[in-house]
Amino acid sequence: MSENDKATEHDEPEKGRISFQDSSTTPRPPTLAEQRARQRVEAEQREHAVAEEAARAEAERKKKLRKRVLIGGGVGVGLVGLIAGSYALASPSTVTARCTDTNGVVVDDQYCDTDSAYYRNYGGYHSGGLFIFPGGRQYHYYYGGSGSVGQRATGGTTTPPSGNAKVTSPSGRTIQRGGFGVKGGGASAGSDGGSGKSGGS
Repeated sequence: MSENDKATEHDEPEKGRISFQDSSTTPRPPTLAEQRARQRVEAEQREHAVAEEAARAEAERKKKLRKRVLIGGGVGVGLVGLIAGSYALASPSTVTARCTDTNGVVVDDQYCDTDSAYYRNYGGYHSGGLFIFPGGRQYHYYYGGSGSVGQRATGGTTTPPSGNAKVTSPSGRTIQRGGFGVKGGGASAGSDGGSGKSGGS
């Protein structure tokens, strides 16, 4: 073997050997770009946490608001009925009951009819004279007076008539047969001096 061949053989690294980094080497400090990227990630994580907390707070606020609306609606209708009832001196033999919303506007009878397909299909329930649907929509009966669907009911009251009065809806459905109570428990109305008129809802 020539001298040149020997030199070449010694210059080549041995195969199968792995070189290891000296453990005394200090880690390379992060570059400016790496620092900024890390800061961006941390900022995004903080923003995400703040957004989640805000969403939870908003959901809790809406839940409390819905509860207040349901309770307030029941109290409001109850007070109106109590005031109107203080003026109820007598009741006509037959009273027409109109289904109205919380603004006193006449709506279709199906919203105050626990036997209607709409009431059953949309999960309505009855409580304290109110017919309540998901989302907080509330309806109640308005007795006597006048008003067509889409108009505000006037000349009547939300106070129940006496048990001996017959109560019917504008469509002719019997809501109360004298002495048997109000079908569905809707808020009721009386009359003023036998005229069938008193304060509106």
